[in-house]
Amino acid sequence: MNKNKEIFELYIDYLVTSFSYTTATGLSSLLDGDISHDQVTRFLSHKQFSSADLWKNVKKDVRDIESDEGVLIFDDTVQEKRYSSENTLINWHFDHTVGRSVKGINLLNCIYHANDVSLPVAFKLITKPLQYSDVKTKKLKRKSHTTKNEDLIDILKSCKRNQLKWRYVLADSWFSSTGNMKFIHEKMKKYFLLALKSNRLIALSKEDKLQGRFVRIDSLDWSDSPICGWVKGMDTPIILHRQIFKNKDGSEGILYLISNDIKLDKSSMETIYQKR
Repeated sequence: MNKNKEIFELYIDYLVTSFSYTTATGLSSLLDGDISHDQVTRFLSHKQFSSADLWKNVKKDVRDIESDEGVLIFDDTVQEKRYSSENTLINWHFDHTVGRSVKGINLLNCIYHANDVSLPVAFKLITKPLQYSDVKTKKLKRKSHTTKNEDLIDILKSCKRNQLKWRYVLADSWFSSTGNMKFIHEKMKKYFLLALKSNRLIALSKEDKLQGRFVRIDSLDWSDSPICGWVKGMDTPIILHRQIFKNKDGSEGILYLISNDIKLDKSSMETIYQKR
């Protein structure tokens, strides 16, 4: 086996199974020195690994499990680096899991799920190389060359070039822009199943759409069946479903789901989205 590939697989296993801090010295110690600390360090620093490198490593495994009914799952996460110096990679990002901006590394993930197996197939590290002065606060801030929605579209294009089979794109409300929905439907010729914020607007008939009569989805008279309509900004008919669930603390939560697969029923929408 290629030495770099061996170190790569061992290092991944080490990261997945560790319950505390991970270091090159720690991995070398676990292996009783069979692979030295310097070998691990050189491997990690010899290049900047890209999404293309990930695909090369998972391609064979993906081909073994892929299906026309597969789904692409998008999500982003922030790995907090509170005490690290700020730079283009480690900087401030809004973390919706805590409802505030935190300093750390922001990663956009694309997971492929088929036949009860999930594998990462693409990613984008969110860098912010552009610096500017905020007009209101006069503070120096950073921003990216591209938006996360643009990054999502680039990953979808990459998955298509890689001839990956999938049926649905799943993502939360952060990625349910009209632009993303139109791209998935019109350019990818695929289905989307996305979460929506409660203030999104839809028309309940083609006539209402043409007359500009849109209503907030949280004001609709919901039933057990999905509601057909037209989301503002799109010409494609969609279906909407409101899922009510219990949180771990016993409180009630509401999830609004939208899809361009108008044949789906309530149960199917919930089951497919649950794969996230």
